[in-house]
Amino acid sequence: MKTIYIKSILFISLCAGLSACSKKNDVQPEPSKKAILSLQFDNIVGDRNLQLNTGLYTNASGEKFTVQLLQYFISNIKVKTTADKEYVVDQDNSYFLVKESDGATQFCKVKVPEGDYKTLTFTLGVDSLRNTMDISRRTGVLDPTGGMDDGMYWGWNSGYIFFKMEGTSEQAPVDPTGVRKFRYHIGGFGGYSAPTFNNVKTITVDLSAAGIARVREGRESNVHFFVDVMKMFNGKTNISIAANPQVMFSNYSVNVANNFTSMFYHDHTEN
Repeated sequence: MKTIYIKSILFISLCAGLSACSKKNDVQPEPSKKAILSLQFDNIVGDRNLQLNTGLYTNASGEKFTVQLLQYFISNIKVKTTADKEYVVDQDNSYFLVKESDGATQFCKVKVPEGDYKTLTFTLGVDSLRNTMDISRRTGVLDPTGGMDDGMYWGWNSGYIFFKMEGTSEQAPVDPTGVRKFRYHIGGFGGYSAPTFNNVKTITVDLSAAGIARVREGRESNVHFFVDVMKMFNGKTNISIAANPQVMFSNYSVNVANNFTSMFYHDHTEN
């Protein structure tokens, strides 16, 4: 009887130990705390601040111009830590429309896990998946049914305008309203039912030189970018207003879009 009793005790102890181990292993680590990371897009023209309607600038073709409207989509934000761990922001919360006329829109705020981030990647434009997604998944700044009142959607082409800049120049021809106006409305995600050009641009910025983003709960880290619209004119291709005063859904739009990646550079980070 004594032997059976001892074996029973050992068996019960073993089961209890296994149960404890099982419960311990089933415990999932708590997700990292998240905090706000702000991306600030400060629009400039060369070495001067962009001033709508009043600023007068000169491009590489020697053409003087003013800017009356500037707005563009920033989307698909992701970051990489100093330990090379990447975090992709929830896509539904990763679409922003930056407008020069509205200073509040120039701060794109997302939540990311606490950490030290050395690299930041974002898209200028709207990816093909979201362009073709059911309308119920395109809300806020992407709502083409009325929520988006900024003229950033081609209804006839079922696609978003990624970048829109309009202004005046003596080198532009007179339009029907009697104004010498240029218009650059750049979109094109590769085509829905047939292939077209793809002007979606992915931009990766190394934050190390001007300050990594140290994201912590209870405070807001702000990554300050200068966005030099002069680079849209003076890039891989020099865009002449006289030769191309209106660029929209055309093959030439690829030349304008290829200049976008040089427009963005990291100025500093406020932690």
